[in-house]
Amino acid sequence: MTQNLRTKILAYDRLVPRYTSYPTAPHFKPIEGDDTLYRDLLTSLPEKANISLYLHVPFCSKMCWYCGCHTKITERYAPVEDYAHLMLREIDMLSDVLPPSHTIQNIHFGGGSPGLLRACDFEKIIDRIRSKLHMGPRPEIAIEIDPRGVTESRAAAYAASGVTRISLGVQDFDDKVLESVNRVQPFELSEKAVKLFRSYGIDAFNFDLLYGLPHQTPQNMEETIEKALSLTPHRISLFGYAHVPWMKKHMRLIDEKSLPDHQARYDLFETGAGKLEEAGYIPIGIDHFAKPDDPMSIALREGRLHRNFQGYTTEATDALIGIGASSIGKFSDGYTQNAVAMPQYKDKILGGHFAAAKYCPLTQGDKLRAEIIERLMCDFTADIGKICSFYGYPEYYLDDKLPELKPFVEDQFVTITNQRVITVVPHARQLVRIVCSIFDEYISRTSTTPRHAKAI
Repeated sequence: MTQNLRTKILAYDRLVPRYTSYPTAPHFKPIEGDDTLYRDLLTSLPEKANISLYLHVPFCSKMCWYCGCHTKITERYAPVEDYAHLMLREIDMLSDVLPPSHTIQNIHFGGGSPGLLRACDFEKIIDRIRSKLHMGPRPEIAIEIDPRGVTESRAAAYAASGVTRISLGVQDFDDKVLESVNRVQPFELSEKAVKLFRSYGIDAFNFDLLYGLPHQTPQNMEETIEKALSLTPHRISLFGYAHVPWMKKHMRLIDEKSLPDHQARYDLFETGAGKLEEAGYIPIGIDHFAKPDDPMSIALREGRLHRNFQGYTTEATDALIGIGASSIGKFSDGYTQNAVAMPQYKDKILGGHFAAAKYCPLTQGDKLRAEIIERLMCDFTADIGKICSFYGYPEYYLDDKLPELKPFVEDQFVTITNQRVITVVPHARQLVRIVCSIFDEYISRTSTTPRHAKAI
């Protein structure tokens, strides 16, 4: 990558969403009244619907200063145990509404640190889902794990409960980098965790890495990638750290002078991505890499890759149902979000009401733009005319947006055919979110409001 090319790419950088949804979460509106709207969404699912579940566990034992998640710190287990019982109640409520003809295809535990759940409570939750809802014959069950909290009893519980994938929160393998963000986590912890899970028959791993952290350099990024590769994960995510101290006050504890500058961030990603591709991993979207035989690589080749709040996914289910405080769900006609504040979530569930507190309905125009954005984010290409026609609009409906792509075309970062097929070239993949924002009706491209971080 030449310095001139880097300079041209960085010149386009601006504040844009990550596009894990469209419209994005800041545009969700409070739900007025009771939970009738949410119940209607559940009962209006198609017959024999395929469903994904996302269970959010908003607790950690220690705050990592880079964290952008909804979580709270607790040194006691009692709040986590109480919360587990609330999730059990929420599962029971779902079973009262969802018919047995629906099938649970995917279950994802996120956080926070869902690995804080004791083995017995994790097993209770999985057993409750199995007893109350209809699960498919081979559901994917994934859990995000902090290597610092792995125990043999938990590993055994995951294996016995049918967990198929572990998403390991690695972040970095450089001790100085990790100390600077309040996360002391030697490489040996991750190595030990991987060996333990494999001894129980769980072999599908995703490693989450971050670039843009304090004291990171291309050299220690290479060393981190090499250590990650030594553990042979099936997937590696290389996320950009979003420094948003105006939204997450604990980020103010990070020494901003030690953060890499704009050009250094770019070089960190290119270094990490280059090492992963040299090792044979297939680039997936903007920040995922997978082995060629991994289901995500296969989905990319077959045009079946999708994007949701957990990142890239191989599944396109009829609904994503969120369980737990702050969990986000997706239905054909809109997005929902449970109450973020624990007291509000608790009061709703104990009162026998679903905890959905926000809703974002989807117009036909929203669905059209969401499809364009998802295809660009997943495939780096979108047939604009064809998508417009599919949603009942003229092929030329979005032609007024094409002139905004002219600078990208002139710099050979984007191509546009006469048939309105837009493609972002591979070496400009970090610009795809910015290209997506051109089709975003809800964002002002001249606004500097700090709702989002920059794309690069």
